Amino acid sequence: MTNLFVKLPLLLGTPSGGSATGGSGQMVTTFITFGLVILIFYFLIIRPQNRKQKKAKEMLKSLKKGDKAVTIGGIHGTVVAVKEQTTVLKVDDTTKLEFTKSAIASVVSEEKAVK
Repeated sequence: MTNLFVKLPLLLGTPSGGSATGGSGQMVTTFITFGLVILIFYFLIIRPQNRKQKKAKEMLKSLKKGDKAVTIGGIHGTVVAVKEQTTVLKVDDTTKLEFTKSAIASVVSEEKAVK
């Protein structure tokens, strides 16, 4: 049992003795590891999110009268008017609703809907 406790630090990979070169080697390894984690987060999370936001902004800028649109609440309608901050959707023959532009989830142009 005592023999196991003596070998436990070796089994866990804890360095025995405090050499100066071993400490700086561990720091370099730690910095490389953190750098790799940051790169992975950037390419897997941050970059795709930025692309998605840019695409959504472009979609809202190109919004025009006659486009079929779907809101984030799932309401389908045709764009009747586009204002600076809002969009008016015709959802029925007599019903028009005004939404903030950011509430538009997707747009299907009239040309795409016909095809």
